[in-house]
Amino acid sequence: MKSTGIVRKVDELGRVVLPIELRRVLNIKEKDSLEIFVDDEKVILKKYEPADIFTGAMDDLIDYKGKKVAKSSIIEMAALAGLQVME
Repeated sequence: MKSTGIVRKVDELGRVVLPIELRRVLNIKEKDSLEIFVDDEKVILKKYEPADIFTGAMDDLIDYKGKKVAKSSIIEMAALAGLQVME
């Protein structure tokens, strides 16, 4: 892990401001979503990228009732249901 040398305080609402330099480098824009991970005593922030709810794939996604599903997952489920899909 690389140190930036930047230190920020947590405010009374638990917020931390990400410096503009980091946001530019990581292409994080206003209103972008961030995922929060915990690793031992570390908090890791990652720009959220939608993925298939079944496999985690990030290609050929379709939005279905607010969830992301890959076309390949849909084809597999159709086969499991005994349906033929024409591609």
